[in-house]
Amino acid sequence: MQVWISLLSIWEALTARLRGAGEWLPPLIMRVVMGWEFFESGLEKLNGSNWFADIQARFPAPFHLAPPELSWALATWFELIGAVLLWLGLGTRLVAFSLLVLTFVATAAVHWPDMVSMWSDLLKGYAIRDAGYGNYKLPLLFVVMLLPLIFSGAGKLSLDHLLALALKLDHRSRIHDAHALALAALVFAIPFLMLLPLFGWALLGLAIAFGAWGRWAR
Repeated sequence: MQVWISLLSIWEALTARLRGAGEWLPPLIMRVVMGWEFFESGLEKLNGSNWFADIQARFPAPFHLAPPELSWALATWFELIGAVLLWLGLGTRLVAFSLLVLTFVATAAVHWPDMVSMWSDLLKGYAIRDAGYGNYKLPLLFVVMLLPLIFSGAGKLSLDHLLALALKLDHRSRIHDAHALALAALVFAIPFLMLLPLFGWALLGLAIAFGAWGRWAR
């Protein structure tokens, strides 16, 4: 019995330290990697020619209404400025959500099947290189890495954390209620409206339902 208690104590000490390191190291790595990827993409657009005119009609609403020149400029500077802000850890949640929406727009226009006959390609797996299918892997990885930054923030090695300390904000509080579920559903609903509209509307309805439940439960 004593051995078991000792093992549990060791495990608790290990996990407590991992949680402590987890407040600064993983978010920093995600910010550095995501910042680098978006900065490279923005730099390529800045120094390259505008090819959005060829795919403008495939952009989801309302982005398909914008002139290709405007779309190109917005995408370029959102990526460049967003990358720098990610590196600094400043306005991280807003920046990460903006880049999430940008990623979904790019997925809808470039990486997603545009015909029913091509949907079977999604079942073939995914690949970084052009294998004739599966070119949604890179945006999928972007989404997976942006979501923790949206929900958990930039971590302790960030300007966001320093600002929270300076302004004496309660940045460590956690609220688990219906409104939290509504907000989470909304985070997913907005970008999915551009990729899978029916699923996006379902998520939006879920967000509204959770919000109403939260108001009723007060």
